[in-house]
This record gives sequence, C-alpha cells and structure tokens, in this order.
Amino acid sequence: MAPTSSSDAPRLRIATRESPLAMWQAEHVAESLKNRGFQTVIVPLVSKGDTDMRPIDGTRQVGLFTKRIQQALVDDEADVAVHSLKDLPTEPDNRFALAAVPPRESVLDALVFADNSPHWNASSSASGSGSPLACLPQGSRVGTGSTRRLAQLKQLRPDLEVLPIRGNVQTRLAKLNAGEFDAIVLAHAGILRLEMTRLPHQLFPLDEMLPAPGQGALGIEVRSDNPNALRAVSRLNDAAARLAATAERKVLSELHGGCLAPIACHAHLDTSDQGTELCLNAIVMSADGNERLQEQARVAVTPDDADLEVAAAHQLGTLVADRLRANGADHLIRTVRDDS
Repeated sequence: MAPTSSSDAPRLRIATRESPLAMWQAEHVAESLKNRGFQTVIVPLVSKGDTDMRPIDGTRQVGLFTKRIQQALVDDEADVAVHSLKDLPTEPDNRFALAAVPPRESVLDALVFADNSPHWNASSSASGSGSPLACLPQGSRVGTGSTRRLAQLKQLRPDLEVLPIRGNVQTRLAKLNAGEFDAIVLAHAGILRLEMTRLPHQLFPLDEMLPAPGQGALGIEVRSDNPNALRAVSRLNDAAARLAATAERKVLSELHGGCLAPIACHAHLDTSDQGTELCLNAIVMSADGNERLQEQARVAVTPDDADLEVAAAHQLGTLVADRLRANGADHLIRTVRDDS
C-alpha cells in the first residue's frame, strides 16, 4: 500500500489482521495518523485465530487474534499494531505499550437475522422496544462464538439452541443466509464500521446483554522501546474510552478470565454537579446461564490528572472483581474451563 502523505513526513508501518473489519480499523487509524502529519503503510497479516476454525473455547489458547500482530512489532515488520481491544490479552508484556485507545464505538450486541427471515420485525427494531429475542420462536438456532453471549442468551431464553459459529463477519452472514441459523449475534461496532446498518438487526439493551471487556474499542500497541511511535500514536488516545476500558479489563485480569470465561463488563463516566464518577457494572455467569453473579460500583475521578484517573480505574476494577470473587466467581470460571 502506498504511503498516505508527503514523502518527507515520518512513516509508520501499521500491522493488522487481514479480515475486512480489521483492515477497516487499521485504515481508520492510518487516516487519523495521516491527519496528524504521518505517512502510513498497512501491513496485513494472518493470525492463528483466522485459520483455526474450532470454537474459541475449544482452542484453549490466549491471544489467538493478537500474537501474530504483536510479533510483527518484535520482528520490526511494523511500528504500530491495531487490535480489537477485547481480543488483547490482559496479561502484562513489557515488550509492548498500549499507546492509545481511540474514541469508542458502540458497546452493544446485535441480534442479526437472515435477509429473508420471517422472524425479523422491522417496526420493533425502529422503535427500539422489546427484547430482540421476542421475535424468535421456541427452539430457534442462534449462532455465537462467545461463551459470554451464550450464557446471557441461555439465561434470557433457555429454549434456544445456541450454536458455535466462527469466521469473519462476512463468513458468518453467509452461514446465516444459507439457513444454518435463525439468527446470529454480532457486535454492533462491527456493523457500524463496515457500514452494514441495512442488515436486519435489533440491538440488545445493556440490561439484557452486557458486552465483553473492551468491546467496541480499539487498542493500538507499539514496542515499549520505540518512543517515536509511542509519541505519535498517543495523540489518538481518548481519555474516557481508555478509563472505561481500563476498569473493564482490570476485572478480567483480576479474575484470570481470559476469552473462555463468561465475564461481561461495562464502564462509563457519569458527570453531575457533584463531579465525575467512573461507573462499572460486571457479571460472571455459568455457561448454561443458570447462575449469575453481578456487582456494580463507582469511584470519583479527577479529569485534570490522568495518572490519578488511571489509578482510580484500576482501583474500581479490583474492587468489583474482589466482590465477585467473594460471591463465588472463581468457582464459576473454573467450572466453565473444566467443561470446555
């Protein structure tokens, strides 16, 4: 790919997976860097998660979608790595620095129907009223690659046949339209980024389907020993998005959840006359949806002090994780892992 700005500007190589959604994300980052005076070149790569089509919980591996992209930084194939933040492991790796979390897209999940589905109710979607699952008859087949979504679907509708699905967005839609499923669950952020809003879909409200930690956010990494790339990319950081993602990912880290555990979190800033608070809601569930632990908490943040804000986000995530653990979260997570 040709550089995107004048030849005398600093040049940054951006590593990404080669799926359409990942490429969109990398090109979005490239455009943002171009607007700040940098040249960019996209380095598309194939991750293990793109070739291993087993259900995610069957692989039992961490970093399926990120390790190859990170290795490009190590091998000096790239200066910048663009990830979906929800795919980035929470375990610290001193070789890398999370340089930026740009403004976050929608955190919601969407129930997507086939193009000619008899179950699709356009009027309900337009009004935003009712549960998306109300459209589906008893025993409907719903596809998802996420244990988190599976658990919440089973809690909402135990009659559903929730089946695994893998592949990029286009592959999943092809399987849906081929009749393998009555509906599938996709991240709303991906639908928006790929400009697929004409798809027959209805959004889950947060009180029905909490997102994965970091869902809807991008995580942009650089090598920790590359200060030039760090300075360049840090300009793309959005303080509110990073704070929320930090608190959510801290819960996941403290509970040692990884991608196998049905852990869901949502954090957001709440500003009033009394000041600004970071609010966090998190759940841990059994895979069958029969058991659910939920905790909520909030902490005051100081908008003028970034270090204090980050410390508060870590404190909040730890507090919520400790409360979940005190109520039996470790047992639920261990049971899900043993059954995978």
